[in-house]
Amino acid sequence: MTSSLMPATELEALVGQAIEASDTSKANAASVARALVQAEIDGQGGHGLSRVATYSAQARSGKVNGRAVPVLKQTRPGAIMIDVKGGFAYPAFDLAIAELPKLAAANGIAAAGFFHSHHAGVVGLHVERLAEAGLVALAFSNTPHAMASWGGKRSIFGTNPIGFAAPQRGEPPIVVDLALSHVARGKIMTAAQKGQPIPEGWAVDENGKPTTDAKAALKGTLIPLGGAKGSALALMVEVLAVALTGANFGAEAASFLDAEGPSPGVGQMLIVIDPGAFAGRDVFLERIGALAGMIGDDAGARLPGSRRLALRAAAKHDGVSIDDAMLGKIRAIAVG
Repeated sequence: MTSSLMPATELEALVGQAIEASDTSKANAASVARALVQAEIDGQGGHGLSRVATYSAQARSGKVNGRAVPVLKQTRPGAIMIDVKGGFAYPAFDLAIAELPKLAAANGIAAAGFFHSHHAGVVGLHVERLAEAGLVALAFSNTPHAMASWGGKRSIFGTNPIGFAAPQRGEPPIVVDLALSHVARGKIMTAAQKGQPIPEGWAVDENGKPTTDAKAALKGTLIPLGGAKGSALALMVEVLAVALTGANFGAEAASFLDAEGPSPGVGQMLIVIDPGAFAGRDVFLERIGALAGMIGDDAGARLPGSRRLALRAAAKHDGVSIDDAMLGKIRAIAVG
């Protein structure tokens, strides 16, 4: 298997062309391309270039409305709801991220709920952008069913990722991003596309048997992170991202992985906190700096999300590594 190196800007333009060629507006395609290429750079391939073919097929089939324009409605001084209109989630997140800092400055805390939505990708990227604006941010996203409730056999919950980010003084934000399954489903999808096995303990097949076959895992259910605790957290995400927004529960949502069926219609919730509304921005930055220092002084320990910084530096210097077969598929989509 061979690969090539490509400058991030060139790769982003190519991905944008592929998405735009799949019945998507130029602005929406650019938003999607930014998110997918950044995910690839950050080592999150399951939410990166592996999604180009499925996103494109879904836009062509109408499962996702590539020309949708999200609509924002302010429902309270610190609350907004965004109707994603069955389109890609990334333009809706761009809209929220532009609005939430203003609401947080005025109210101390602000939140955005999303409904009629689609795959949110790497939720850590969304909260990181808000932390760069000086805010503490949390993100919750439900996804189509892939995981049983603890003790059950039928998939009810999605992988339901949680994101968290906090600013630091003179340093990049601390970013936490995790799926509530033992592993993100996107990693299994990538393994299935490449014909590679997965480690034991990630998933069970449709008969409830442990499997290392990625394709069998996609037909079965994922194992929750931390057993019953992960399952309980997945339920919490369904409440925050769906019950509060009126979106589809994971058990009601069509798959992100194919072009058949209706729009998934999942939900998301973004919550932001202005440190200045509590002990004060200077106190917050001093305290978080002290905590980061304790972690940094512990040999072998590292702050969550720090790996992405080294990967970004490498991509900026050398370019983004992309499998040649995948690159060929993206180019084929881009030219129609």
